[in-house]
Amino acid sequence: MLWKTFRWAFAVTALGLAVGVLYDGWTALGIVAILSVLEISLSFDNAVINAGILKKMNAFWQKIFLTIGIVIAVFGMRLVFPVVIVAISARLNPWSAVHLALTDKDRYQELVTDAHPSIAAFGGMFLLMIFLDFVFEDREIKWLGWLERPLARLGSVDMLSVCIALIVLLVSATTFGAHAHQHGGTHADKAETVLLAGVAGLITYMVVGGLSGFFEQKLEDEEEREQEAEEEARRAGRRDAPVKLAGKAAFFMFLYLEVLDASFSFDGVIGAFAITNDIVLMALGLGIGAMYVRSLTVYLVRQGTLDDYVYLEHGAHYAIGALSLILLVTIQYQINEVVTGLVGVVLIGASFWSSVRRNRALRTAA
Repeated sequence: MLWKTFRWAFAVTALGLAVGVLYDGWTALGIVAILSVLEISLSFDNAVINAGILKKMNAFWQKIFLTIGIVIAVFGMRLVFPVVIVAISARLNPWSAVHLALTDKDRYQELVTDAHPSIAAFGGMFLLMIFLDFVFEDREIKWLGWLERPLARLGSVDMLSVCIALIVLLVSATTFGAHAHQHGGTHADKAETVLLAGVAGLITYMVVGGLSGFFEQKLEDEEEREQEAEEEARRAGRRDAPVKLAGKAAFFMFLYLEVLDASFSFDGVIGAFAITNDIVLMALGLGIGAMYVRSLTVYLVRQGTLDDYVYLEHGAHYAIGALSLILLVTIQYQINEVVTGLVGVVLIGASFWSSVRRNRALRTAA
């Protein structure tokens, strides 16, 4: 099971390290390996969240997530995305941005750094909405009951998560955004950039999340009708049953997963510049890490880990909430990637240990 799920990750690792050596020698191999570990450590919470969504999709869409999805993740977010940032922020055409990335790496890194506030605001707001919608929902299983019970009661207020997210964005734009460093720009310009990027992140979440939720509900309704029709057909001695509408529902959940992965990858892409400003090595290292994260997602689904360790999803969402705030703080202040990674690992580790203790208590009671 382990080999079957991770075989593509192992193959991509071998290929990526080999390409790194051919591209820039043995030093490049070390850089690619470090970037891979960075991506995995920063994105473990991503795998847990993705697994919660992916388990609702059939085997076909799980394969799409690991094949087409990984192409989007590696080439889209880890290679094309940093170039697009430079192209937009420096008002260059894409080919000029690629040329700049390959020939003047210092200038390229400088332009990406200048674009960081808008990236952080977009990703921070998207992730914050995921966290808020999770904690404001009344769940049967609660990890931190003393906190989750009152939050669930507050969640009955319509649009509360959107209101809180907008307040956080306004505070970020008027404090961090107003003081963020920008070459040749004013404080007002930067605050406006943060505000617009944050609103764009909020809108993206609401549109993609709304569509995926709509089609997921349609799928659930259709499955209920199908079960009723099967019962009637069985009583009447027939075998025909309606066809599932899994296609549209799965497609929009896949789209939601891709946007989610994009938001998670912001900290990895930005953090990678602390190690190298070579986009080829960056794409190789982060791409290898992304492949492991996706394989881990599928592994969690197929092993039923989230069902066995019920608090894991809670820990991952708290890690998302922490990461969203960290991204917003990095609009002005630099935070070491080790801190970012450790926050996620500690929260998920604590939720895993709580799940183990719960399972032991249930077995003892039985």
